[in-house]
Amino acid sequence: MANLLQAIHVAINNHVVDVASFYRSRNRINAVGDALELFVKDIFANALNETNEIKKNDIYEQAFSYLGNANNPPDLMLINGGDAIEVKKIESENSQIALNSSYPSAKLFSDSPMITSTCRECESWEERDIIYTIGSINNRSNKLTLLWFVYGDCYAASREVYEKIRTTIANGIIAIPGVDFSQTNELGRVNKIDPLGITNLRIRGIWNIEHPNKVYNYLNINYQPHKTMRLFALMRESKYQSFSLEDRQRLEASVNSNFKIENIKIKSPDNPVKQVPAKLLSYQI
Repeated sequence: MANLLQAIHVAINNHVVDVASFYRSRNRINAVGDALELFVKDIFANALNETNEIKKNDIYEQAFSYLGNANNPPDLMLINGGDAIEVKKIESENSQIALNSSYPSAKLFSDSPMITSTCRECESWEERDIIYTIGSINNRSNKLTLLWFVYGDCYAASREVYEKIRTTIANGIIAIPGVDFSQTNELGRVNKIDPLGITNLRIRGIWNIEHPNKVYNYLNINYQPHKTMRLFALMRESKYQSFSLEDRQRLEASVNSNFKIENIKIKSPDNPVKQVPAKLLSYQI
């Protein structure tokens, strides 16, 4: 089954830096953001070098149970209960990540109101690990300069933290005298505001999260800004050990001056005073 360790192995053995040119030459993209998502999809499916679209689609079907859309998370889900993947393109390597109406998730749950019914029903599942995949593409060169893979449980608090905020806002609006309030998949809607009852107020939260560069600055990561391409992946030690021995050993055999696997400790997203054993994988060329 496809997984992040396999995807990293594909990425470090295929040196695709100019992802825009790579996919534009194959007439597969109009926008640079599309190239990033295609690149992520192809390294997880091990389909970078497949040019036949029919064969590529067959490979995708064997790797993914769900391919999403721009309005609902996630962008991808690996087959047989595998990880969910959310892809975000930014230009600055330190910009906040726009999550729009979806708050950050430590895990993806099938009862989330933000996912589609197709996502919910593509397989029998209740909970999945989620990988936030954040790519920085230089707006002048169109080259991918930095790519982060961060598991949600290293990045986001438990969902009750965010739901509490949503609920408090909704309850505060409901408490306003004379308000006709409706629950929605966003924060809510106030109906019939004016005397004619023809105006509604849609209340939508726009969620942002800090870039991993800033979130994990306490780790003193050896960033090498002069390098053409930098890839980082962060996961809990328990997640790393859940991958097959074969996948771990194959990746560990690739360790060299450019690719490293480090044992670290990160702050728990739910309780920063607690430290969580984790793995940081880095590839800089």
